[in-house]
Amino acid sequence: MPKSSLIRRIAYPLQEFLRAEAFSGILLMFITLVALAWANSPWSESYIDTWNTVLTIQLGEFGISKAAILWINDGLMAIFFFVVGLEIKRETMIGELSSFRSAAFPVMAAIGGMVVPAGIFVLLNQGQPSFDGWGIPMATDIAFAIGILSLLGNRVPLSLKLFLVAYAIVDDIGAVLVIALFYTSELSLLSLWIALLVFGILLILNALRVRNILIYSIFGLVMWVAFLKSGVHATVAGILLAVTVPGRSKITEGDFISSTDTILGELHARHTAKLPPTEGYAEEDFQAAIRTIESNCEEVASPMHRLEHSLHPWVAYAIMPIFALANAGILINSDLTDGFSNPLSWGIILGLVIGKPIGIVIFAVIASVSRLARKPAAYSWMQLIGVSFVGGIGFTMAIFIANLAFAGSGFLPQAKLAILCASLLAGVAGYLILRFAGKNEPDSQ
Repeated sequence: MPKSSLIRRIAYPLQEFLRAEAFSGILLMFITLVALAWANSPWSESYIDTWNTVLTIQLGEFGISKAAILWINDGLMAIFFFVVGLEIKRETMIGELSSFRSAAFPVMAAIGGMVVPAGIFVLLNQGQPSFDGWGIPMATDIAFAIGILSLLGNRVPLSLKLFLVAYAIVDDIGAVLVIALFYTSELSLLSLWIALLVFGILLILNALRVRNILIYSIFGLVMWVAFLKSGVHATVAGILLAVTVPGRSKITEGDFISSTDTILGELHARHTAKLPPTEGYAEEDFQAAIRTIESNCEEVASPMHRLEHSLHPWVAYAIMPIFALANAGILINSDLTDGFSNPLSWGIILGLVIGKPIGIVIFAVIASVSRLARKPAAYSWMQLIGVSFVGGIGFTMAIFIANLAFAGSGFLPQAKLAILCASLLAGVAGYLILRFAGKNEPDSQ
């Protein structure tokens, strides 16, 4: 690998994040087709039976038994939300949301991209039994969205991708709040108090600068179980755990560079002098130097960064595809298609395909005209319109909210089909607009 590309890979973790999300989005497209093919094949019963298989984890007299699909939606997705929480924390500390100046434009756009789609759904479903699905069209699937942008290559400037990442993360914050506040079943106050107590302990550990990831993992597991039993959706535990994970380094960059340079300098001097072991250069010295450098690397990288870096590939390439395989497979028959033209389906489709871009663009214009924020000159308004359509790809988060809103209801397959149709329409529209919008010349905005 050329030295310059190696430096780029190390120095720009955001680009690595975008590459991972791009491949994950393309993988999700493939897995979704597999799930639909399996659910509508002669082996469709095996699809249902697979995800309804009951799995039990038992520890003495205490045990949890759930269908496989619930272990995915309540368990694996808690890890997904944990990584989402880490991404949110990183962005608010050092990323696009770390200052008012950089955050205002995507935050305003994201607010519009949540309020307008939800408003369209509410208008169409007011007084209907499908009203509970109002949160579905608020979501943006960042992996699918980045996957679409990756197909366009250098036609999409990096700053536009940053805008997409920023407003999708704000979307995630909104979705988490909606799930926690409005999609909660009957509460068990004892379990809820236990969960909040554990959360408080984790905050204290953070304040005491405890950095041991294993400790946070154990308390996080306890908090997940408590939320699972409380009635508040268990995935909220993932977000709260991410809040408590330390985001600061133990040593400064200067200390890291100074210490590492000193060690490498000593090793280089001994190596070039070619001293025999009897004159001071021994294998034990070399190994000790390596361990010291490893320790320095661990201390200069915060637990937040280490966890995000290690877990993100698992989420992108395993958890999200498994979720898609388990949830995207719907049986498309005449009963489903005949009843497809209903307020629920139209609320989701119009919310994602029309409401998302209208909300994002209008609120972005308001932010620009009011001088609350300024659109970067690196992309045009037409490119922003294109990426706002891409924001209408709901998929993962939209299906997740649909599962909460319509669990065990006949509305669920209709909602999933509407999400898939809307995501396809929004993705194609966004791709075509960005494909023919051309590269932007710096403008006056």
